[in-house]
Amino acid sequence: MPAQVLLSLKFNSSMKKILLILFLFSSSIAAMAQAANQCGIIIPPSSLRSNFSSVYEAGGYIDNMLGKINWQENFQVREQNGINNAYATIIRNQRYIVYDNRFLENLDSYAGTKWASISVLAHEMGHHYYNHTVTGSGSTPPKELEADYFSGYVMAKMGASLEAAEAAMEQIASPRASASHPAKADRLNAIAKGWNSAKGVAPQTTNNPVPAPQPQQKPVLSQNDESWIHLSVYDNTNMTVYLSDDGQQFIQANLKAGQPFVFKYEVYEYGWLRFSNNNNAKTYRLYHGKNYAIVWNRRSNNWKVVEV
Repeated sequence: MPAQVLLSLKFNSSMKKILLILFLFSSSIAAMAQAANQCGIIIPPSSLRSNFSSVYEAGGYIDNMLGKINWQENFQVREQNGINNAYATIIRNQRYIVYDNRFLENLDSYAGTKWASISVLAHEMGHHYYNHTVTGSGSTPPKELEADYFSGYVMAKMGASLEAAEAAMEQIASPRASASHPAKADRLNAIAKGWNSAKGVAPQTTNNPVPAPQPQQKPVLSQNDESWIHLSVYDNTNMTVYLSDDGQQFIQANLKAGQPFVFKYEVYEYGWLRFSNNNNAKTYRLYHGKNYAIVWNRRSNNWKVVEV
């Protein structure tokens, strides 16, 4: 076989390998960009180098947003890396905004603006503003649209352009609606309505008003509400346990003997409990709508959790 033909065959074979590698690499990037969390939100790909990394301090921005709308809230802010999400919740009757710092930094890089992460935090503020977390019914399209409207309103008050206010949702919202979240087009429309209302570009609509801030009330917990978990200590001694939404990071909870302890997990329909903040400790899974008791097991000589 002539040398030129041999060279051509070798070249073609190498090109096929290179093309295959490029195809697999591009497919991996596309799959990574389209990965979604449990809320149906598209997870932005990790960035090795980001001009927006650590550009914000969540607590500082939230305080600034509260000041812009003259609203004082009693929620706390908690960082929880690895959840690829941000959400509003109530834990032990205390309101929280829980966020993944890396998720927000990647989102800023992916959207190309620091306003992306700020708008996500504003959205979660909206859930507390409208008392969505008190109902215990989880995410619904109407709730999400109200929080989107609130986000657009606050972003305008913060000085963000409409494009910047919509940047995060443009990148991470699903194009299709689900049982819990609206479609991207509806969410962008809600953000635009809130932004326009704050700017005076369009009158407020009766569908998505931003009411005057009202004093926040403690959630009313019904013993028949299946979105909450009831836990009691069957002993005369107070006890400390550790609770988690994701089974990875646990927070301390102090239980008083003879008093029911009512709480809720927001990420899933269940959560985890253990008696020490140790990775080797036995972990119990607790489900919404269940009653549990902590009792002393004389046979095993230790505490255990049982459904009652």
